[in-house]
Amino acid sequence: MTATALARPLARPAAWLTALIGLMWMSACAPVGSVGMTQDTGQMIDANAPVQVALLVPGGSTAGSDQAIASSLENAARLAIGDLQGVDIDLRVYNSGSDSAQAATVATQAVDEGAQILLGPLFADSANAAGVAVAPRNVNVLAFSNNPTIAGGNVFVLGSTFDNTATRLVQYAGRQGISRFGIVHADDTQGAVGRDAITRAVQANGAQVAGVASYPLSQQGITESASRIAQTVKAAGAEAIFTTAGVNADLPILATALPEAGVNPADTRFIGLTRWDAAPQALELPGLQGGLFAVPDQSTVRAFESRYASVYGNDPHPLAGLAYDGIAAIGALVAQGRNDALTKNALTQRQGFNGTSGVFRLQPDGLSQRALAVATVRDGSVVILDPAPRSFGRAGS
Repeated sequence: MTATALARPLARPAAWLTALIGLMWMSACAPVGSVGMTQDTGQMIDANAPVQVALLVPGGSTAGSDQAIASSLENAARLAIGDLQGVDIDLRVYNSGSDSAQAATVATQAVDEGAQILLGPLFADSANAAGVAVAPRNVNVLAFSNNPTIAGGNVFVLGSTFDNTATRLVQYAGRQGISRFGIVHADDTQGAVGRDAITRAVQANGAQVAGVASYPLSQQGITESASRIAQTVKAAGAEAIFTTAGVNADLPILATALPEAGVNPADTRFIGLTRWDAAPQALELPGLQGGLFAVPDQSTVRAFESRYASVYGNDPHPLAGLAYDGIAAIGALVAQGRNDALTKNALTQRQGFNGTSGVFRLQPDGLSQRALAVATVRDGSVVILDPAPRSFGRAGS
């Protein structure tokens, strides 16, 4: 598989995967992106010379799992380098740990030692700190985070955002005649971020928010809130319930309690901001049958898994594909002979790049847009209703 072939990271047990996603975006500092949103950033290079890329991984932290993540990210980056043709990437790896101060220090060190672009770090506050540290040096950062609050200026987030998922699902649902969305979310930080992303997607696509209801993130809290939530969305005339709930926590309770409170999924379709297929048992929930959620291109998943396992003898970490994607994007631009390959203008090319979760592109505001498929649950199985686009340009891409 070449660096322009399509792929995606492996799924993992729901609790672990959801926790990792939270770590990618929570606890962010003030965003570096508040200045210079439209200004071009990044180093000019000699496209015929080796391009020095600094890979910042969470090695060296006190959490044992961080070292495994660090190793998988580095493996994926080196795999991508090996798949490039006619491009010389000088990859240097730095341990940024899980501390933002350490991330800022190693980011500065990397640029002092010649880095022309940074790939990583993982955690949002670390990525923000790294971006702030190297902004005066005009160096771009391709972070592994999915936290939209740190995007902008010289920082790009490679992770898939809630806004990206919400937009895809709202657009698809709109083509099915759904225009009034009730929003149901937990009253924690992730629930609030998801609620706001859904709201933006609904409003941007000419639809209506038909009621917003929250609940305490506990079994008792959800159960006690179910009747109130059901009344709220019914009174507002919601044609679908768009929920931020995750399979490892609130989704199984919510998808059981709301039907019991009188919400008929056949009439008021459930739509999920998270991956329902991350836990197979969730696919048996009656409330989710016929509902909608988004997944990456599954053919690219298998391609990346197979390629990684054949080289390293084990499965890639769920986030490893982000490191591959960053190298693939850089390599694709350098292969074009572009001396501006590492600048914002180049990185945000409209056609995007082929990556490990399908096609993706970076946007001037620092966010990433990733092509997603729309799936449903039918008789306990995942069924793809609308495949992930293979290029940008058509509806839903």
